[in-house]
Amino acid sequence: MRRSRRAAVRPGRRPASTPASAPRPRSRRRLVAVVGVLVLALAGLTGLAAPAPAAPAPAAPAQAAGPLTAEFSSSGSGSSWTGKFVVRNNSAAAVDGWSLEFDLPDGVTVSGHTHGTATVSGSHVTVAPAHYNSRVPANGSTEPYSYTFQASGPLAEPSGCLVNGDKCDGTPAVPPEAPTGVAVADTTARTVSLKWTAAAKGDFPVASYEVLRGDTVVAASATTEATVRELEPATRYEFAVRAKDTRGNTGEPSAPVAATTVDPATDPEPPTAPRNLRAGDVTSSTVELSWDAATDNQRVAAYDVYRGQTLADTVPADARTSTLTGLSPATEYRFTVKARDAADNASPASDTLTVTTDEAVGDGGHAEVGYFVQWGIYGRQYFVRNLDTSGAAAKLDVINYAFGNIHPTDLTCLNGVTKGTSPDPQDPNQGDGAGDAEADYGRAFSAAQSVDGVADDGWGKLRGNFNQLKKLKAKHPHLKIVISPGGWTYSKYFSDAAKTDASRKKFVKSCIDMYLKGDLPEYNGAGGKGVAAGIFDGIDLDWEWPGSPDGHPGNHWSPEDKANNTALIAEFREQLDALGGDHKLLTAFTPADPKKVEAGWDLPEIAKDMDIFNVQGYDFHGAGSDNSWEPDRTGHQGNLYVDEQTPYENDFSVDGAVQH
Repeated sequence: MRRSRRAAVRPGRRPASTPASAPRPRSRRRLVAVVGVLVLALAGLTGLAAPAPAAPAPAAPAQAAGPLTAEFSSSGSGSSWTGKFVVRNNSAAAVDGWSLEFDLPDGVTVSGHTHGTATVSGSHVTVAPAHYNSRVPANGSTEPYSYTFQASGPLAEPSGCLVNGDKCDGTPAVPPEAPTGVAVADTTARTVSLKWTAAAKGDFPVASYEVLRGDTVVAASATTEATVRELEPATRYEFAVRAKDTRGNTGEPSAPVAATTVDPATDPEPPTAPRNLRAGDVTSSTVELSWDAATDNQRVAAYDVYRGQTLADTVPADARTSTLTGLSPATEYRFTVKARDAADNASPASDTLTVTTDEAVGDGGHAEVGYFVQWGIYGRQYFVRNLDTSGAAAKLDVINYAFGNIHPTDLTCLNGVTKGTSPDPQDPNQGDGAGDAEADYGRAFSAAQSVDGVADDGWGKLRGNFNQLKKLKAKHPHLKIVISPGGWTYSKYFSDAAKTDASRKKFVKSCIDMYLKGDLPEYNGAGGKGVAAGIFDGIDLDWEWPGSPDGHPGNHWSPEDKANNTALIAEFREQLDALGGDHKLLTAFTPADPKKVEAGWDLPEIAKDMDIFNVQGYDFHGAGSDNSWEPDRTGHQGNLYVDEQTPYENDFSVDGAVQH
């Protein structure tokens, strides 16, 4: 990767989850955020709405046992003994990966774990396999390399044993008991609210409850109360409640309870408007609202919170506060609140409150962005730790981890391989199938190379740069880390991945599964489902260059790239927003050359979905490190403004690129 200067520009953003028919809140245009982003490895800093209608949902049978069981045995006597769990595969197909958990007997402590990595929390032990016994052959077992521990205390068999979440003895799970004390808490013309006493668990903890009308699930809740919505006024209903455990097993339903919705004819008078609508905490994706109570001739039953003309939340009458989530950064929203009585009469709207969400990153309209290249840990000996010791991490807002490749045939995000690029920069297949899982999450860094001074566990599922980035974020909570698919050598298949709606959905999902959800391919004992979750905060698209033949030799490109790039960015935005939680960043490396901008970037449209444009601010002239597009011309490599003495017409500059 060449030393770079990239100007980070914040575009206007499309508000999240705004229906096409609703007026869009006005988004605030951001100015140039920072000029002079450096490649870090080279320079050191660069309510519960009930479904209606719902599908019938008869009580699910107890979870069937999986193919694995685990058998405990012990040796020794007295207060010092050895325990062992043999994992057995009772199926005709090999099983890749297992996890074991159990609870120690009272007074017992464990140490000396072999053939597995154990995590002990109080008396609860969770075991991950070693890389050599993770695969259990068909009709085989982990012997002779079964997980073993040394115990101190009274010899007794551990309890609560689970293998891959199923009971170790292979018997079906016992579901939760039926909830008791189900009662009607409130009724309105359109809703019935229920409450009940928590159900007793079976083999697994109770995770949620389902409200049934007959055999149909009409509401669900993680607590011991729920509201059934979209009912008919002045109508009698019967409901029952059943519990569901963490494995999806449902218990028997409770005794039914009857409720009749309110007849609107009994109360034609609406409540007064709520007063003093105000904002509390505001973040880049959330706004906390509160207001003073409305009054009614009988009673206020609920408050409806509107974002523009769209109903955004409904809260009970005694709440008078709401936190709206899934909002877009740096975007102006207008909120109102209406009170509603039991007869479903709505009040006039409160006064409108206008709130602008915070920037996603940075402060004062700009962000400091730097690139960390994965291969810097080799010859340059520049580690993630250096970002901390140099002071770079404290100054940066975003680190772009460069680069991720695209699978040449599957057209998905690629990882799990360690394969170098070919040495010829003119080779059209230079980057095909290349990657560095060893640097990403396979290499075990020493204590001297680690952010926190603690060496990587050589058998751990997460090692390498990714584990160090996780530690860096823990030390600098303000930091955002994004993955950068593409780059000069890895952009060959972007055009293919973006070509159709189906290919875009597949590509985007693969990238989000791999980097945002953290499902890393197995590599030398590292990787696995969810092991990298929480490291990456978004995606930085580094397509060089859509709609242009001026990329790496062999790059695929098409005149349709511009429209497909716009659709690809929109797909990334949609799937990132669907993750929920904190706002996920979507950024892109964009060209300085106006011709390339026109060929591949519909700026007004993609600005609705982007958080930051990292504008190219380098390689304006010169041969470059891996291509020779200007062998006979010299000039400024990364100038901020056009040199008044330049001999070239329409010469490049950072200012010119941003202004364009």
